[in-house]
Amino acid sequence: MAKPNYSFEKRQRDLAKKAKKEEKRLRKAGAPANPDGTENPEPAAVPPEAEVKTVP
Repeated sequence: MAKPNYSFEKRQRDLAKKAKKEEKRLRKAGAPANPDGTENPEPAAVPPEAEVKTVP
């Protein structure tokens, strides 16, 4: 049986990681943070007063 070439596997993983990182960087740089220009497009839901528990 042939020996596994770990150097080749590591190089391929590194190249894939580098390509993914570059793609993510380009996606972040090219797209605006919020397309409609609002600060927070989906505000967090405020819990009703009955569910808010205070600790004395």
